[in-house]
Amino acid sequence: MTIRHLKIFIAVAETGKMSLAAKKLYLAQPTISQAIHELEEHYHTPLFDRLSKRLYITETGQELLTLARNAVRAFDDLELRMENCNRTEHFRIGATVTVGSCLLPTLLENFRQGRPLVDTFSFIGNTAVIEDKLLKSELDVGIVEGVIKSPDLISIPMVEDFLVLACSKDHPFAALTSFQPSDLEGLDFVMREKGSGTRALFEEYLHANHIHIRCRIEAPFPEAMKHAIVYNHCMAVISVRLIEEELQKGTIHMLPHPEHAWNRTFNLVYHKDKILTDSMLHLKNLLLQYRRPEV
Repeated sequence: MTIRHLKIFIAVAETGKMSLAAKKLYLAQPTISQAIHELEEHYHTPLFDRLSKRLYITETGQELLTLARNAVRAFDDLELRMENCNRTEHFRIGATVTVGSCLLPTLLENFRQGRPLVDTFSFIGNTAVIEDKLLKSELDVGIVEGVIKSPDLISIPMVEDFLVLACSKDHPFAALTSFQPSDLEGLDFVMREKGSGTRALFEEYLHANHIHIRCRIEAPFPEAMKHAIVYNHCMAVISVRLIEEELQKGTIHMLPHPEHAWNRTFNLVYHKDKILTDSMLHLKNLLLQYRRPEV
């Protein structure tokens, strides 16, 4: 039994004749007869009484008619909804916490202005989580600052960024204009969580220079890191884009790395088998507007 059977049954019930139902549905009359016969066999009951070359719906047929109309209506609604879904493009963007905090809000607004009919969804997580979601096709693209490990993902450098050593205006380092790696030995730091690209880059630097610090606070969000810097006397290695306002106010002091060792890029990432859509290309072009930090 199919929706086609039900539509034929409804037409026969409403017209009272198979010939009229055939004309209404633009089908051959034998096709109509066969469909009604198959329905009656399927439900093991007559749906029409055949009297004087006219069809009269039975009690069971009347019950089926009510149910059939509901089923066809639900099916037609399903078809319409799916048709509308196909007309609407859904675009899923993943961003790391740093990108989500300093770039994503204005980036999404600019994207909406350029492609207002596209339905966008954004997810913010660390690099490891974004990578996993791209591999599972739960996201269409990602914008990350961390290193992508999977060979199945394409990573294109798009936006320049650099980390700085940040401290409060009352910290002893606030009087400095530069530092050496050994100066960090044994100091208190606020750090991002495991899986963060920012943390991975700083930990690689510490390991390469044989420096040991004390991680006093682990914070997954930039605001929590900034509070730890200002109020808890912790230092941090953080994206300069995240502390632009605090630098202007003078509540945070920054020290760029003297050898630019913490320079990095935000990368546009997508699966190698992903077909490049107009939305992906539009997002790529928009990212060029954020090429360099304003600081």
